[in-house]
Amino acid sequence: MAIAWRHLDEPDFDLLRAWLEQPHVARWWNHETTVEAVQRDFGPAARREEPSEDFLALLDGRPFGLVQRCRIADYPEYYDELAPVVEVPAGAMSIDYLIGEPARTGCGLGPRMIASMVTRTWSDHPDASCVVVPVVAANRASWRALEKAGLRRVGEGPITPDNPVDDPLHYVYRVDRGGSSVP
Repeated sequence: MAIAWRHLDEPDFDLLRAWLEQPHVARWWNHETTVEAVQRDFGPAARREEPSEDFLALLDGRPFGLVQRCRIADYPEYYDELAPVVEVPAGAMSIDYLIGEPARTGCGLGPRMIASMVTRTWSDHPDASCVVVPVVAANRASWRALEKAGLRRVGEGPITPDNPVDDPLHYVYRVDRGGSSVP
């Protein structure tokens, strides 16, 4: 069964808040879950007021996960963190992701969701050169999902983690347009 996508909209924020409160999500995302915080952090993308894109991943018409996607050049502070660790070519995109429904974790949906969004990135952004994804080294499930989705580890180094309890060591994964993982 194929994964379908739709943009995250403000009526989805209650669902997103519930996901962000799930222990398996909260551990890595470390995001405030008040109504105001979710509105502040996800509202601009939902209203298409900023260049990042937030998508709900759907299976059988029901949301199970979230993917955030952006062009790295649109966020200079993000570029500045990544550039000392790996090459960030012109046209590089990045994603962040979560599976919100606990019953949907551990059954192979993560790699499928990532691969599906990478494929969609090539069609949505014809000028995208690659997808670069940093993940905190301690989050083995996340970096294994990237590997299973066809991304390859191309570097490692210190990047400020989402959760301050984590070490700054991140692994950085990449896939180029056309499927290669390195330039």
